[in-house]
Amino acid sequence: MRRPIYRFGQLGLLSATALGFMAPATFAQSEPSDTEEARRFGPVVVTAQRREENLIDVPVSVSAFDGDLLEDLGVADLTEVAKISPNVTLEVSRGTNTTLTAFIRGVGQQDPVAGFEAGVGIYIDDVYLNRPQGAVLDVFDVERIEVLRGPQGTLYGRNTIGGAVKYVTRGLDSEPTFKANAALGSYNQRDLILTASMPLSETFRVGGSFALLQRDGFGENLTLGGDNYDKDITAGRVSAEWDVTPDFDLRASIDYLVDDSSPRQGHRLIPGQLTGAPVLDDVFDTRAGLDVVEQEAEGGGASLVANWTLNDRFSLKSVTAYREDESTTPIDFDSLPSGDVDVPAIYENDQFSQEFLLNYSSDRLNGVAGVYYLDANASTVFDVLLDDTGNLIGLPGLNAQTFGDVATETWALFGDFAFALTDALTVTLGARYTEDERSSVVLRRTYVGGFSDFFGGTGVPIATTSDFEGSETFDDFSPRISLSYALDDNANVYATYAQGFKGGSFDPRGQTSAAPDFNQDGTVSEDEIFDFMQFDPEEVDSFEVGYKASQLNGRLNYSVAVFYNDYSDIQVPGSVGVDTTGDGVNDTFTGVTTNAGAATIYGVEFEGNATLFEGQFNDNDLLDLGWSIGYIDAEYDEFIDAFGNDVSDERVFQNTPEWTASGRLAYETPLSLGDNDGTLLLNTLISYRGDTSQFETPNEFLDQEAYTLVDAGVQWESAGGAWTFSINGKNLTDEEYIVAGYNFVNANADGTFTPTLGLEGTLTAFYGNPRTVTFGLGYRY
Repeated sequence: MRRPIYRFGQLGLLSATALGFMAPATFAQSEPSDTEEARRFGPVVVTAQRREENLIDVPVSVSAFDGDLLEDLGVADLTEVAKISPNVTLEVSRGTNTTLTAFIRGVGQQDPVAGFEAGVGIYIDDVYLNRPQGAVLDVFDVERIEVLRGPQGTLYGRNTIGGAVKYVTRGLDSEPTFKANAALGSYNQRDLILTASMPLSETFRVGGSFALLQRDGFGENLTLGGDNYDKDITAGRVSAEWDVTPDFDLRASIDYLVDDSSPRQGHRLIPGQLTGAPVLDDVFDTRAGLDVVEQEAEGGGASLVANWTLNDRFSLKSVTAYREDESTTPIDFDSLPSGDVDVPAIYENDQFSQEFLLNYSSDRLNGVAGVYYLDANASTVFDVLLDDTGNLIGLPGLNAQTFGDVATETWALFGDFAFALTDALTVTLGARYTEDERSSVVLRRTYVGGFSDFFGGTGVPIATTSDFEGSETFDDFSPRISLSYALDDNANVYATYAQGFKGGSFDPRGQTSAAPDFNQDGTVSEDEIFDFMQFDPEEVDSFEVGYKASQLNGRLNYSVAVFYNDYSDIQVPGSVGVDTTGDGVNDTFTGVTTNAGAATIYGVEFEGNATLFEGQFNDNDLLDLGWSIGYIDAEYDEFIDAFGNDVSDERVFQNTPEWTASGRLAYETPLSLGDNDGTLLLNTLISYRGDTSQFETPNEFLDQEAYTLVDAGVQWESAGGAWTFSINGKNLTDEEYIVAGYNFVNANADGTFTPTLGLEGTLTAFYGNPRTVTFGLGYRY
C-alpha cells in the first residue's frame, strides 16, 4: 500500500507540497483511484483555531508541514521551518545549543534570561513551553508542525503576540508498527531514530521513539581542545492511548532530552583590545577559555490529554502537563583564554499547566470556550568575570554575579465562535481575559578573587548592588473579530482584527543601585527602584485581510495576506556598563529594560503551490512548484532609551529582514532498481533572507547582509514504502552567515574600538551551519 501524498498550497501546505517537494510514494502504472486522488489533492485539516478545520476556511495566516515530508527532507530541528515560512525567524540563541530565538512578523525575544517573556508561543501537543530553553525541538515522530502568524492572544493567550508554532507528535497506530532511520553525513554525523507502537488490545496502545543525534564540530576550541558547534543529543518519548469508551479516550505521554554537546562559543570579529589576539580565519573556531562548568542540558515533561464526546454537538478536552529543564553553560563572551567577560550560567525552569476546552459544533455555529491555568518558575544565576588580572580596580578576579528568580501564576478565560450568517458569509468573534501575576527576586553581588561558589570558585563578595523582591499583577482583554466570505467551495476572502500581549515582569539583571532619581528630588526612593526594575506588558493590534484559493482540482493553490500591526509598549531588554568606583572604567553592568514606545509594522505574504505537469514522461511522474514570499516594513514611531530620549530614528527591528522568500521544485517518477519497484524523488529548495540586524542598534560587523541558501535531495523509496534511501545536501554553496552575536564595544571614527565592558572588547558572532551532506537509510514495518 502506497503512502498517500497530500497536497495543498495555501498559507500552509500540509504534506509533500508544504515545501513544494513530493513525499515519495510508489505509483502503479494505472491511474490513481478516486480515494488516492482525494488524498493527493484533497483539503488540509489544521487545528489553528483549536478545532479541526479545512485550512482554506481558516481566517488565519498559517503554514502547516506534514511530518513525513519533514522526515523525507532531513529537516533536523525546528529552526529549519523558517526557511519556508514567510516573515519568520527561528534561530539557535547565541552561546547555546538548544535555546530558541523566535520572531514572527517583527515580534519576538532573543534574551533567554528568566524574567523576559517570549513573543512567539511554542507548543508541544497543545502544551505551552513557558521558557525558550530546550525549545530547539528536534524533528522526529512528528505528525505536523503548524506556524501561525500574527497575534494569537484569543485562543493561545499570553506571549503569542507575534504568533505561535505548534509541534504535534504522531498518534499511535492500531496495528503493530516499527520504523528505523539511520544517517551518516558530513562532520561525522551519526543519527539513529527508532519508532514503534503496539496495540495491547482493541482499545489500548503503547508506543515510543528514541533518537540519538551526534555530529562532530564545525570548528575547534583552540584553547581547550575539543569541538565547537558539535551535537550530542539523546531524546526519547513514550506514550499510551486508551479508548475507555467509544466517546472517551485518554492519551498519556512522557518525553525527555539530554544534550551533551560541547559549549558553543563565538567568533571574534575584532582583535583583542588588550592582548592584540588576531581574528581567526575559520568562523567556527574559537579561543574561548572558560571551563569552570561543563556544558549540559536536560529536560522533559509529561502530559495527559482526555477527550470526551458528550453528544453530537458538544465535546470536552482536558490537557494536563508538567515540564522542567535544567542547563549549565559556560559562555565566554570575548572568546579568548583570559578571564574577561566570562559568564558561566545556570538555568532552571519548571511549569504546571491545566487547560479545559469545550467545543461546540452545529450547522451554523462552531467554536470553543475554555479556561487555562499556569504555575511556573524560572531561575537564572550567572557570574560575569570581568577581569582576572586586577587591571580594572587593582583587585584580581573582579566578578559581578546575578541571581534572578521569577514566579508566574496566570489564569485565563476564553471563547471563540464562528457563526455562518449565510451559506457564504461567516463572522467569528473571540475574546480572552487573562490575569498574570509575576513575582521576582533579583540579587546582584560584586565579588573579588574569581568566580562565586555557585561555580566552584573562591570569590569573596564585597558589595551588594541589587537586593530586590517585588510582585505585580497584570490583566489583559484580547478580542478577535473576523469576517470571511466563501466565493465558492474553493475560494475564501477574509478580514480579521486581533489583539495580543506579552506579559510584563522585572528585569532579572537590573542593578537597583543604578536606579535613577526620576523625580530629581535628590533621593532614589523604593518606588523609583520598583519602577526601574519593572516593565509593563506590550500589546499589538493587528489588522489582516487575505484571500485563499484552490483551483484546477487542487493542482493550483495560493493565498495572499496583507497585514498592519500597531505595536505599543514594546519591551526592549539591554545591558549597559556601570562604573561603580568613579574611575571612568566600567567594572560591572546593569540590565535596562524599557517599554520602548510604539511601532508600525505592515507587510504582505504570498504562498502557493502548482502542479506543473503529471504523466509527462510516463503515466505517473509529477513535477511540483512551491513558493513563499514575505515582505515586511517595521519602523519604530517612538523609542525611549534608558535616559528618557526618543531615539526612534536610530533604531531598527532586530531579526526581521524586509524580504524573505523560498522556491521549491520537486520531480518524482517510478523507478525500478533491479527487480525492486519504487519511486525516485528529486527536489531542490532555494531560500532567501534579506538584510538582518541582530539588535535594535545597527552594527556593521554583526548585521547580516542578504543571503541565499540552496538545498537539494535525492530519494528512492521501495514499493510499499518498506525501504528508503536518501542523499540530502544543505547550504550547498557553503554560504557564511551570522545568526546571533554579542556587542560590548563602541566603534570609533578612526577605526579603533573602545570596550564598554571588560578590557578585550567583546564583538563576537555565531554562524549558521556550513555545507553538509547526509546519507540516509530508512526501514518501516
